[in-house]
Amino acid sequence: MKKFFRFMRETIVTVGLAIILSLVLRAYVVEGRVIPSGSMLPTIKIEDRVLVNKFVYDFSSPERGDIIVFSPPASLGAQYDFIKRVVGLPGETIEIKDGSVYVNGQDLEEDYIEEKPNYYFGPVRVPDNALFVLGDNRNKSFDSHAWGSWLTIDNVKGKAFLTYWPLDRFSMLP
Repeated sequence: MKKFFRFMRETIVTVGLAIILSLVLRAYVVEGRVIPSGSMLPTIKIEDRVLVNKFVYDFSSPERGDIIVFSPPASLGAQYDFIKRVVGLPGETIEIKDGSVYVNGQDLEEDYIEEKPNYYFGPVRVPDNALFVLGDNRNKSFDSHAWGSWLTIDNVKGKAFLTYWPLDRFSMLP
């Protein structure tokens, strides 16, 4: 009987520690997300599951090309987080014309997009402490070119770095 109670106590402690550790990891380190839309096609498909590094930007700033998860600007009234690719950094000038995105007048090489943008935007200067983000599915993404407001860096929740489901799409994100 003594062995049974010892076993039960050890099991409860182990399970309790595992739950606490998983909650801490999810809150501060890494979190899984299900992608609900096609705005990041072809890079991330609808219903893909990705892992998001939640502390990476505590030690560095977002870089062009990062795929980030963020709370959209309050003016949009969205109830859920968005996932997009960073295209413009603070102080840069962004323009979209003739099927290309230009950053500070230079054509941005984008081999990851679904199709070339079929709209015109800008030129605009990205404010300090803000980012310009676009979905890889340029023509079917509700993103910075359509918002009329800016994504501030403090709304960024983390960097998506891995597709883990479905298993046949398991890969690091570019």
